[in-house]
Amino acid sequence: MAEIVIDGLGKVYTDGTRAVNDLRLDIQDGEFLVLVGPSGCGKTTALRMIAGLESISEGTIRIGNSVVNDVPPRDRDVAMVFQSYALYPHLNIFENIAFGLRLRKLPKAEIEERVREVARILELEEHLQRKPGNLSGGQRQRVAMGRAIVRRPRAFLMDEPLSNLDAKLRVQMRAQIARIQRDLGVTTVYVTHDQTEAMTLGDRVAVMKRGVLQQVGPPQELYDHPRNLFVAGFVGSPGMNLLTASLTDDDGHFRLRLGDQTLDLPEGLLHRRPALRGYAGAKVVLGIRPEDMEDAAIVGATEGATLTSVADLVEAMGSDVLVHFPLDADPVVTEDTRELARDVGADDTLSAGSEGVVLVGRFSPRTHVFEGQDITIAVDTERLHFFDPANGKAIHDHESQE
Repeated sequence: MAEIVIDGLGKVYTDGTRAVNDLRLDIQDGEFLVLVGPSGCGKTTALRMIAGLESISEGTIRIGNSVVNDVPPRDRDVAMVFQSYALYPHLNIFENIAFGLRLRKLPKAEIEERVREVARILELEEHLQRKPGNLSGGQRQRVAMGRAIVRRPRAFLMDEPLSNLDAKLRVQMRAQIARIQRDLGVTTVYVTHDQTEAMTLGDRVAVMKRGVLQQVGPPQELYDHPRNLFVAGFVGSPGMNLLTASLTDDDGHFRLRLGDQTLDLPEGLLHRRPALRGYAGAKVVLGIRPEDMEDAAIVGATEGATLTSVADLVEAMGSDVLVHFPLDADPVVTEDTRELARDVGADDTLSAGSEGVVLVGRFSPRTHVFEGQDITIAVDTERLHFFDPANGKAIHDHESQE
């Protein structure tokens, strides 16, 4: 096991394309770090540079006590698990897992012991004599992990290993990967496009956009305190609602104007985010998590903390109900929001002159809201998020860097 220190890492291809820019991460011994971001953000390139499969243009990578920039992949003592499994179809499961050990010419008895131990950990003991083609996708992925685990490397590098599995299997394999990594205590760098996967697996999550690290921290920290618009919109499912609002100060009483509706800002929120006071009379980007809105018919309406609309779409999810509703407020149109739209394949036609936004609220399953119904939405104004429309950075107490 070993820590991995990435210092000023950069990758520029021969055509001038910059895939990774000044990446700095200190991954602790035994930590599970997840690199997440849209397709093309540089996360896989960064992983391949750690593995030695991609040359480094700038910066250094240290694994343990050694700089490995010029060390061949086979000598870095890391094991990579790929999206494609990369199993040998003509070998049975025992031989697939044992393949790397045979190349290292380990004694036969030791190979037998290690493979059996890994098969027990991964619940593959009864499949050792079968061929990969006779296994399910989840079982094949466990074999690929077994081939990495059996080497007892200093670090695991995983490149979207669950993307080929169906939704149910992904959930099952997530739990298995988390358990195995915890039991083995091996430093792990895991790349995924799925932010739900990132949030449930990682000790820390590093969000990237266009080769640049946006924020790194524990999953809940990224969710509760995103540093910028991109992280706010990317982390969470459904994502944070973002809209433009005007902030007014009426003798110390701060309000948000959203079209023809208003929300009062509680004193506690202003105390936690004193920099907001400096935006009085100006526009801000307002962020509201879906779960911070509820059907006022259930929780009651508080003066200055409700919005009114018409339910446009109601999605019953069992444990909750997602209610989509329009609001006569200005949308947020920045490079960050355009990037988020492109990532989900949305039609990127929004312009600063567009009228209205559609918000999503996560309501209790006890709600009786139906499509086309007039609704009153209770907003938890203590949990609102704010961003500077010019630079996309979160507005808070800049001294505390909350």
